[in-house]
Amino acid sequence: MRLAEVWGITRHAKSRTIRRDRAESFPGDLVNGVFAATAPRCLWVADITYVATWSGFAYVTFITDVFARKVVGWSVSSALKTEALPLQVLDMAAWNTGGDLGGVRHHSDHGSNYMSVVYTERMLELGAIPSSTGSVGDSYDNAL
Repeated sequence: MRLAEVWGITRHAKSRTIRRDRAESFPGDLVNGVFAATAPRCLWVADITYVATWSGFAYVTFITDVFARKVVGWSVSSALKTEALPLQVLDMAAWNTGGDLGGVRHHSDHGSNYMSVVYTERMLELGAIPSSTGSVGDSYDNAL
């Protein structure tokens, strides 16, 4: 390209969806990279991802039961708000598994949606243990 004096162009700037607050402390990683469970509803892993579409971003959230390797709750939205995505997914997962989440360990990333007061209080109401977050920049947490 240099010899032909041709240069590529960038159509749009790369967008950042999350900015971390360095002063905030997060719960520890109770999973330590070992995604194994002895029974259903022992360990759930949650994540949010996004897909660029012609009309903007589509945000996809899901919760996976580690033992069954089954998605127990999911949602898609054009807004990245706790009430619109992760909270609905948590309620769907609770409904799909009978409503009582006593003893379920919930593992997620450090995203503000999962660390929010609203989400944490809802997990406690359902009986789940909202106490596990993965390490920063570790893609293995998303492998499941």
